[in-house]
Amino acid sequence: MVYHKAPHCPNIFYRLARPSDLEVLEQIHCDVLPISYNSEFFHDVVNGCDIVSWVAVDCSRPDSRGDELIGFVTARIFLANESEIGDLLRYDTSRTDQTVVYILTLGVVDSYRNLGIATSLIRKVIKYASSIPTCQAVYLHVVAENHPAISLYKKMLFKCVQRLPNFYCINDQIYDAFVFVYFVNGDPSHYSPLDLVVAVATYVKSVVKSLAKRLWKNLDKKVDVRNARD
Repeated sequence: MVYHKAPHCPNIFYRLARPSDLEVLEQIHCDVLPISYNSEFFHDVVNGCDIVSWVAVDCSRPDSRGDELIGFVTARIFLANESEIGDLLRYDTSRTDQTVVYILTLGVVDSYRNLGIATSLIRKVIKYASSIPTCQAVYLHVVAENHPAISLYKKMLFKCVQRLPNFYCINDQIYDAFVFVYFVNGDPSHYSPLDLVVAVATYVKSVVKSLAKRLWKNLDKKVDVRNARD
């Protein structure tokens, strides 16, 4: 598929994927991502079958028909207690309706990268997840060597919570994966970097105090023994 060079100031429009996007969306996935997906996946994407998807369209070219896609994101809702990040959520075990949103795929064609399109697509997912009262987090996997993507997620305040060894097999090469999480709707696990620093500092301070008390007790005992001997 031939992609045009991005205009100096492209007019990007974002919308939900629809059935007419099927062929183009499948081709863009093939061109942009190193992992293949079957036709059933794309059928579910464009028809909203347990998958929600947004696409980015460049409307700034005079000859554009408005259906030439240049970016996409797909996501699926899972029950929190059935997700791999369930232990991080501190969800209420008495409730079975709490959920998380998992980002399945994300991509932008080469000539349109570094224009904030991926960021806007991710924000669509975050906004969607935040609108669901039962949703607690958005999460995803990323190849450990994909430094641009990792930098993007960190910039958007996703937190890296786990490294999974030998998670991906791409072109016969094995790669580790990182799990990144963005907490929504006031989940108690949504700590800021400052919160984490304070928590660690408090813990270290308590350990130091405890060790100091033990040290002083031992010194007092030694002094008492010496005095008794004297």
